[in-house]
Amino acid sequence: MSGTDILHRKHVDSLFRAHYHWLCIRLRQSLNDAAGVEDIASETFVQLLEAPGLTAIREPRALLTTIAQRLLYQRWRRGDLERRYVQQMQQAEPDHADSPEQLAHLSQTLTRVDRSLQRLPGKVRSTFLLSRIDGLTYPQIAASLGISLRSVSDYMTRSQALCDRHSANQALNRPLQNKRSA
Repeated sequence: MSGTDILHRKHVDSLFRAHYHWLCIRLRQSLNDAAGVEDIASETFVQLLEAPGLTAIREPRALLTTIAQRLLYQRWRRGDLERRYVQQMQQAEPDHADSPEQLAHLSQTLTRVDRSLQRLPGKVRSTFLLSRIDGLTYPQIAASLGISLRSVSDYMTRSQALCDRHSANQALNRPLQNKRSA
């Protein structure tokens, strides 16, 4: 570990000690779930810790608020996706209801996919979401984002590769079923 890494960790540690409690109080204004508040506050500092080349922060509370707010929006967006999926499943097959275990597994999968998508650059992620969630065509995406059709195609290839890797990882982690339960 280099000296700058150690300094960075110490800096984030001091920020954590000075501002974690304040951030939790601030997040409680938007979220009534104590565990969720703590998760988001902790993840905020994890993101700071993972930030490469973080320089001195003049307004740490403003930065912490921005990161935490983004995480809160992601949480809400995941919840919306989960609710839409459940509604679609209920409309498509009213007699078929997923078990709580299946819904929990789906929620965990959506969370992992969302985290993977967050690692993509902004336009790549936006291209994927506009295509897969909003159902836009490549020309519509290009016009919406102000990019070329070639870029849309390249971005979709990148995001599809991420989805393929995610699917392969899921298949590796899936428990084997015997022939009777399959």
